[in-house]
Amino acid sequence: MQEFRLIATCASGMEALVGRELRDLGYQTQVENGRVRFNGTIEDILRANIWLRTADRIKIIVGEFNAYTFDELFEKTLALPWDQLLPMDAEFPVEGKSRNSKLHSVPDVQSIVKKAIVNQLAATYHRNGHLPETGALFPLEVAINKDKVMLTLDTTGSSLFKRGYRLEKGGAPLKENMAAALVMLAKWYSDNPFVDPVCGSGTIPIEAALLARNIAPGIKRAFACEKWDWVPAGLSQELRDDAKSKINNDIELDISGYDIDGKMIDIARLNAQEAGVLHDINFKQLAVKDFTTDKVNGVIIANPPYGERLSDRDTVRILYRQMGQVYAKLPSWSKYILTSDLEFEDYFGKKATKRRKLYNGALRTDYFQYWGKRIRPARTEA
Repeated sequence: MQEFRLIATCASGMEALVGRELRDLGYQTQVENGRVRFNGTIEDILRANIWLRTADRIKIIVGEFNAYTFDELFEKTLALPWDQLLPMDAEFPVEGKSRNSKLHSVPDVQSIVKKAIVNQLAATYHRNGHLPETGALFPLEVAINKDKVMLTLDTTGSSLFKRGYRLEKGGAPLKENMAAALVMLAKWYSDNPFVDPVCGSGTIPIEAALLARNIAPGIKRAFACEKWDWVPAGLSQELRDDAKSKINNDIELDISGYDIDGKMIDIARLNAQEAGVLHDINFKQLAVKDFTTDKVNGVIIANPPYGERLSDRDTVRILYRQMGQVYAKLPSWSKYILTSDLEFEDYFGKKATKRRKLYNGALRTDYFQYWGKRIRPARTEA
């Protein structure tokens, strides 16, 4: 099989996690801002799409070069092997972006790249400059940064955060790959209790259950490249069957999702059922201030309201104060709270052990981490 140069794109702050996931799958990686490079065949492309929890998309790098004029952009794009990727009837929209470059007009950049590809394919397929674009979708992007051009072909289609299980959502839903990142950063072990005290539509507990059971996040969804004529028929199903064989059904999980809004608990149950993990999660209507437990060595992960609107800020900070008071009684538990309120520690009542900057969409947030003092289980005499 042909080997491609590939990138897994991701939100800022998630690159190290995506790199770790790819290395765990057996690939050598190069981590950069917003993406991780690796090499692979179409089989590797499909495997990455099926298994990566924290990435956004898997893209083929068609070409990279410097361009300072539109003529240079046209000629260097024309010289790339488009005919090896795009069939005669391919539908290939060209998205574009440009930063700190001489070629700063994105519409012109898109138009020139499109024209160069059309010219090459029309010559290859003897179409006199016209292509039908009635076939499978091949999403292309031209990205220019400091005059360096990268032309990519998106193999994923809808972003990888769209697992397919979220039938309904709340007002400010957390993307599934962001939720998975929060769980992975907490280094939770599946034999310990797990609690999301403000679970909303259930995304964080669901992602925790998928991770614990080793259920591939893309196992139930389709990808753009599956419709391409040069992708071997049946390959994606073989990889999905292999992923199903790796699901761990032999462990017992202690995962709970709470929310003060009973309607959100109903939605969370529906989503968990669609994801196939409803039996793994205890969903219950419960306010943060009413949470108590005798369990030890647990993990709490919370994505509470941020109070971005001034009218909400006082209410949200009361919630932060309640969290601090309730969780202070749980010294063996580790607590992880994501918020854009950089004054969170003042209201929680304690400085975080560690803070990590993450981007929830375009919004800068901090992941406030409070590490518990683990209690060793008592030894039993033989």
